[in-house]
Amino acid sequence: MRNPDPYEDRRDAGRSLAEKLKAYASERPVVVGLPRGGVVVAAEVARALKADLDVIIAGKLRAPYNPELAIGAITEDGRVYLNELAIRGLHIKPDYLEKEKKARLAAITERLTLYRRIKKKVPLNGKTVIIADDGLATGATMISAIQAASAERASKIIVAVPGGPEDSVERIRGMKEVYDVVCPVIPPLFFAVSQLYADFRQVEDEEVIEILKEFSDERKV
Repeated sequence: MRNPDPYEDRRDAGRSLAEKLKAYASERPVVVGLPRGGVVVAAEVARALKADLDVIIAGKLRAPYNPELAIGAITEDGRVYLNELAIRGLHIKPDYLEKEKKARLAAITERLTLYRRIKKKVPLNGKTVIIADDGLATGATMISAIQAASAERASKIIVAVPGGPEDSVERIRGMKEVYDVVCPVIPPLFFAVSQLYADFRQVEDEEVIEILKEFSDERKV
């Protein structure tokens, strides 16, 4: 789909993705959301597929003087993906990268501690894993999450996003770790993930925590 009306909100986007992921329901997948907005999308997919839900936290490494621009990402276990082309183009020095890695890892650890109080980590070894976010931009965070799931020996990795730019989608589709990419909306001109939505309000940790409570082990008992 190339020129659609925007999704109403992240829940609407998640329900739309779920329709396109029904074929994987029989594989009892684990649906993994990228906090924070991706967890709202992932929860709708998990509900529809009657699947378990978890999170992978991959923090965006920010360009100097432009924190919205990703020059890479780092996962909760310290795995790093770097956009070498952007780093060279911006003449970013190694000492800045090291400082940014440490800062983002500290922030990830703090958030992960908060989330894991509510829901224990779901093992991904041997599982079909659907990694969901509320959209792609550079793809750096998603690539880092894919690498993290692959390192846990997920048997099959499906990337599910409501939309994103064609170059980022194709970059992820070409990764050897990725079995399938579901991305219904590829705008002819992509500016930001927010253009995919009528309502793109910020998601707070409190909302993520409520979602994790719904899928927690205690709630299932």
